[in-house]
Amino acid sequence: TTYRTFCNVITSTRQHSYPRQYPPREALEMQQPLSSDGIIRDSSKQVDEENRNATDYRKMENVDPNYPLDDNDDNMSMAASIASSVMTADGIQDTTGFAIVCLVILIGDMSRGVMFPSLWLLVEALGGTGVTQGYTVAAFSFGRILVSPMFGTWSVTHGYTQTLLISCSILLVGTLFYAQAQNVGRPEFLIFAQTLLGIGSGTLGVTRAFVAEVTATRNRTTYMAWITAVQYAGFTVTPFVGAFFNRILQNTDIKFGLIRINMYTAPAYFMSIIVGLTLYMLSKHFQDRTRSQNPKDIKKKSAKRAAIDDHANQMTLVGLSIYDCCIVGCMMLNVSTKGSIGCFETLGISIAESQFGISSTIAGTIVGACGTVGVISLLSMGKLSQFFSDIQLISGGMIVMAIGILSLTAIEEDGNNPSWRYLLSIFMIYSIGYPIGHTAVIGLFSKIVGRRPQGTLLGWFASAGSLARLVFPVVSGYVEHYLGLLALFYILTGVLSVSTVVTLYNQKTLSMLSQ
Repeated sequence: TTYRTFCNVITSTRQHSYPRQYPPREALEMQQPLSSDGIIRDSSKQVDEENRNATDYRKMENVDPNYPLDDNDDNMSMAASIASSVMTADGIQDTTGFAIVCLVILIGDMSRGVMFPSLWLLVEALGGTGVTQGYTVAAFSFGRILVSPMFGTWSVTHGYTQTLLISCSILLVGTLFYAQAQNVGRPEFLIFAQTLLGIGSGTLGVTRAFVAEVTATRNRTTYMAWITAVQYAGFTVTPFVGAFFNRILQNTDIKFGLIRINMYTAPAYFMSIIVGLTLYMLSKHFQDRTRSQNPKDIKKKSAKRAAIDDHANQMTLVGLSIYDCCIVGCMMLNVSTKGSIGCFETLGISIAESQFGISSTIAGTIVGACGTVGVISLLSMGKLSQFFSDIQLISGGMIVMAIGILSLTAIEEDGNNPSWRYLLSIFMIYSIGYPIGHTAVIGLFSKIVGRRPQGTLLGWFASAGSLARLVFPVVSGYVEHYLGLLALFYILTGVLSVSTVVTLYNQKTLSMLSQ
């Protein structure tokens, strides 16, 4: 009876998150029951086994505020809003919600990936130039800038479901407007449609906040790599679909009143169907979550955490705290990586045709193939993060991107260049440099933000990337038009090189704040 009472006390103590307590071995030996064969067994092993079989992870609402957990415990790095759904330290139990969020991420970037092979041809058909192409691509990012912070705030105040339903509805309207651009016959209308597509896909901050809230800090880079792989597949792998429409509908133009089916409109109608299915999944199968504040969630900081926070709150010469400088620095890294790839998104098809004699269909296929390899690189981020820090992955990714861009400076501007140079450059940028470097930037930013509300800050982070994809394509169009391609390649190489040097110089501070 005494032994059973002792075990009940131990079990009750575990449920309240007290430290494990074991009685002296001598006391246990005095309480050993006889086994069926008459031999005294060591029941301390049995007690230890019971403790090991007890769950290692506890819901936040079960934590006793009188016995707070240490701040370094990653089991606590999740919001109370999802305490009922929940997750382990190595996986997510709400697989349906996670899958639907991945679908939302996918269609957001599919809306430009599927159009990529035919966009330049459509701009030309509407009477546009390379500068017009720059504005058309930038319009997509401009739409994201307009709404990303607002959608991030809505995800905190109104929940994920309402925010995602509104954004996907706007995306559906944008695809239908895009399909009518040829009927209208004005490049300005195409730019307006691209803006609507950007607004509808401006939920990167929302989806990343969802993942950040349901993952432990130590695994966050891996999970961010998963959703980045989905996003990356959206705009680098789906050009296969656009290239397919280019090939089978190259000389086809079917009309049903305002509806026209050809190589320019088929990608838009295809996206309309996919977005409609996503809206159905959101309305029927997505379980909403809202952030709630609970006094039980407040817990004492460890000495290590307090020291890190004190360092982060120190003011710098520019009038910002060290924490604020790191947040701004991560946003600038986002600008460097996204801006560089945005230039290739703008001029990639044009460069392939004018400098290497590669058709738009083949160029789209090359980008799609390299994007597929990039997705594989993203899915291997979990393994890479075991051997390299986020700082090393960021620096390595930007260096590979810089080398890939620099390799194009050896081309002859008369257009007589071997196609392998284009393939090598796109491979280094799309398959290795950007997916690894940019994903590590996202993971580092989320870790530095920590347990603060992620939706709003990740919304601003997404806006910074969208700003880069707005400014860089427009500027690249002007630079290419007035100074030539070589000048553009040297500028992009310089931007990535400076970003790498600054990152390595501040790696100690960045590593400390990301713990």
